[in-house]
Amino acid sequence: MEKRTFDLKTPDLGDSDKIELVKWYLKQGESVSEGDEILELVTDKASFPIESPMDGVLTEILFQEGSQVKKGDILGRLSIPV
Repeated sequence: MEKRTFDLKTPDLGDSDKIELVKWYLKQGESVSEGDEILELVTDKASFPIESPMDGVLTEILFQEGSQVKKGDILGRLSIPV
């Protein structure tokens, strides 16, 4: 079965200068279903659980827990069936 890659990017969380990736709920190589929480981001104002937009497998983690990230950063990648 052919697969393609989907980039998990930091969404626009408003006017926050500091965004921290505090938790990955999956390990590299684990499967995820659409709507499952993949990771959690925190700003100085709130916590933001990030859900998977589709079924797939987490194939790459590009930022580790505790990393400071910016809007648009690619945090990880999913492999999804085509």
